[in-house]
Amino acid sequence: MKALKSLFAAALMTLSLATGAAASDDENKLVTVVTSPDPQTQLMAMVLTMQSIKLGVQGHILLCGPAGDIALKDAPASATAPQNPKGMSPQSLMMRIMEMTGTKVEVCAIYLPNKGADASALLDGIGVAKPPAMAARLMADDTRIMSF
Repeated sequence: MKALKSLFAAALMTLSLATGAAASDDENKLVTVVTSPDPQTQLMAMVLTMQSIKLGVQGHILLCGPAGDIALKDAPASATAPQNPKGMSPQSLMMRIMEMTGTKVEVCAIYLPNKGADASALLDGIGVAKPPAMAARLMADDTRIMSF
């Protein structure tokens, strides 16, 4: 009887821990803000975003300034050139993140107007951030921010 009680208590504790972990995983969010023009920094931002998503966070990528070029259909070579050690580019890893995880990618609201372009210049699936929604996302208690 004592062994049965111990087994029941252990099962109950395991269930409550698993439920707590699942609940907290649903609440963890990450916004990766990339502004750097440096392709290695851009790629590392994507690498760390992918690894964070693999740990269970919900990702969101915001590209501003020169980093917005990663989102362009006609991106510069710096965004598309393969880098060591895996032969990935900032753009190719960003696209992989989007496809594999459903992570939303947006450019800053002022990126396209200052580039002299419109949303048709962006890769499929990439949008333009709306400042009120992005500010709310950044300020949310359950959000972590990585900035590059």
